[in-house]
Amino acid sequence: MFIRIYIIYSNEINIKLYFLNTSRTIIYLSYMRSKKSHYLIIIPTYNEKRNVSLIIDKIKKRVKLKCDVLFVDDNSTDGTIQVLKNMNSKNISHIIREKKLGIGSAHKFGIRKAYKLKYKYIITMDCDGTHDPKYINKMIKDIKNKEIVITNRFAKNNSLKQWDIHRKLITTLRHMFVTFIFKTNLDSSGAFRLYNIKKVKLKNILLAKSNGYSFFTESTVILNKLHKIDQIPILLPKRYSGYSKMKITDVVFGFFYIIFLYFKKI
Repeated sequence: MFIRIYIIYSNEINIKLYFLNTSRTIIYLSYMRSKKSHYLIIIPTYNEKRNVSLIIDKIKKRVKLKCDVLFVDDNSTDGTIQVLKNMNSKNISHIIREKKLGIGSAHKFGIRKAYKLKYKYIITMDCDGTHDPKYINKMIKDIKNKEIVITNRFAKNNSLKQWDIHRKLITTLRHMFVTFIFKTNLDSSGAFRLYNIKKVKLKNILLAKSNGYSFFTESTVILNKLHKIDQIPILLPKRYSGYSKMKITDVVFGFFYIIFLYFKKI
């Protein structure tokens, strides 16, 4: 059972603290500002202290339309939370979750919030600088007559030229394997996406059960059967700073999860 405490400072801010009524342990803190736009950009974070301000600066400079931004942080330990708390902007919100629960889980958490707050469009992207906000303009332009727009790292030559050879190899082999298994040309494992909420039901996104990196492949395969997905080519630079959170266990699990999805015939 949860005890919910709502503290409303004004029409701009809604802060919620969620406790377990036995240990009084904070489950998550939600610092949600009121909706200012039809577009919500969801950015999951875990130990991205140096990158948060950089990605916000690029969004402000490169995205033509006004967008709200929601950071979903999995209780970072490097000072990311303090950076988020210090952000003083009417269109930037953040939610701090109890612990690291998986990148797929963070996306689903943010997407649920967007549906609940009745946004019209959801954009999801990484915080590490590999997803350039300038592409959001093209995605928004394309989504008017589409249901989902995703980005493709393999549509252009040398789009991964800044990456380390091992990351490039793993990503390329995974893409080739998924393409072969599911007979698709979509870049299924990318997180840089735009959903048209008016045309995509929340329950269809949540059909993807993975809470890790496999969420992106699983959701793409499922949604491709239910909706029209368009994709735009992008260049993917290396991250601003820090390190990738993907471990070798994630890569191995992802490989077997793809096989599982194939035999499950999702």
